[in-house]
Amino acid sequence: MNRKLLYVLMVAFVLSWAGCKKNNKQITINALTEQPQENDSTVYGTCGEDTGMSTLQLITDKGDTLEYVTDSDDGSVVKGGLFSGDRMAVVGYKNADGELVATNAINLSTLYGKWTSLDKNFEIEEGGEVKSFQKAEKNPWTSWSILNGKLLLGKDTFDIDVLGPDSLSLENKVGIFVYKRAKN
Repeated sequence: MNRKLLYVLMVAFVLSWAGCKKNNKQITINALTEQPQENDSTVYGTCGEDTGMSTLQLITDKGDTLEYVTDSDDGSVVKGGLFSGDRMAVVGYKNADGELVATNAINLSTLYGKWTSLDKNFEIEEGGEVKSFQKAEKNPWTSWSILNGKLLLGKDTFDIDVLGPDSLSLENKVGIFVYKRAKN
C-alpha cells in the first residue's frame, strides 16, 4: 500500500512540475512579444501639404513638422501613396547631412478597409482592430499594428511589398500573400 501511495505522489509531483515549467515558458514568450513594442522606431502622423515627389512632410502626432527624403532607386519606400491629410507611419534615420531619410513610409489610410483572397476576408480598421468575415477560418486576425515598419496582424509579422488602392501584397518567412480590395 505504501508503494502505491509513493507512486501516486511521484506522478503528481512530476505532472505539477511539468505544468509549472510549461507556464514559465508561456510567460517568457508573452514577455518577449510585448518587449519590442517599447522599441518601436515608427513615427506616426499626417501627410502634410508640402509633400512632393521625393519628399514627405509629416505632421507628427506630437505636433512637430518633419521633412523626410523619400528617394529610392526602386521606388519601394512609400507604400500606399502620399496624399495630404492621410494617416502615415514612417521609419527613417538622420543622414550625415542632418536630413531625415525615410526607409519605409506606410499610408495607413490606404491600408484601412476590406481585403480578400481565396482564404481570407478581413477588414483593417482604425484603432488596431481587424474584423474577419471568413466563416471557416480557424485563427482569424483580430488586431493589427505597425512595428518598426512591419505590419503585425495578430501574431503574424509581415513586410508590406505592395499597397495600392486595390491591391495588398504581404510577405513573411512563410511566403507572399496577395489580397485585393473587397467591394462593400
